[in-house]
Amino acid sequence: MTDSPTRSPRVGLFATCLMNLFRPNIGFAAAKLLEDAGCIVGVPQSQTCCGQPGYNSGDNDAARALAKQVIATFEDYDYLVGPSGSCMATIRHDYPVLFAADRDWRDRAEAVAAKSRELTSFLVDVLGITQVTARLDAVATYHDSCSGLRGLGIKGQPRQLLAGVEGLTLREMTDSEVCCGFGGTFCVGYPEISVKIVDDKIRNILATGADTLIGGDLGCLMNITGRLTRIGSPIRVFHVAEVLAGLTDGPGIGDGRG
Repeated sequence: MTDSPTRSPRVGLFATCLMNLFRPNIGFAAAKLLEDAGCIVGVPQSQTCCGQPGYNSGDNDAARALAKQVIATFEDYDYLVGPSGSCMATIRHDYPVLFAADRDWRDRAEAVAAKSRELTSFLVDVLGITQVTARLDAVATYHDSCSGLRGLGIKGQPRQLLAGVEGLTLREMTDSEVCCGFGGTFCVGYPEISVKIVDDKIRNILATGADTLIGGDLGCLMNITGRLTRIGSPIRVFHVAEVLAGLTDGPGIGDGRG
């Protein structure tokens, strides 16, 4: 994607809606990781939602309008990188489908899709980063999000990077690859099923004896955090970018105790 192996890649950081509204610390962490890796990072103010909620609900016109804004905003960057498997899977896989009947926009969508990466995948698979400088004294378990795992193959990359975090012990939970019950609008349309799924997830988290939960998609983490709070669990929750960047001094996600 770059003209020369000696030129620092220009990376456009995708600020997801949930991150922007509820957890800006993830954005700061992502920018730090990218800059530490030698990237020139831009966070364009003209970016919008990726359009996934509309696309998943069948409102393709609204999804296309948002997708066009994202494409136009990021197409001049070498890479588009985001701390979310959900958003990045939409850009990589769904944008070309949205514009299948529009050749001009299809070509532009495919070009942006080809250079879009989830954060940990970009660090490991593209930049070849194997070690970060961070510390977190905790016993943690990791939740694999559906979109990141099944849509983008995000599994080993975050674990490889977390293995180098000083003080951190990672314990795998049973069924780490199983859905947390969030599913975007699924949890709104089918709340009883969603609660049953997240309760199963929490049972597996608690069984590890971990004091910290880590994941790569804020939607999943907020959903699990909400249920942990309701049962009075002291488990802290962080996005993987926060842990890798060493930005875990403040409260965890949804932790009002801070």
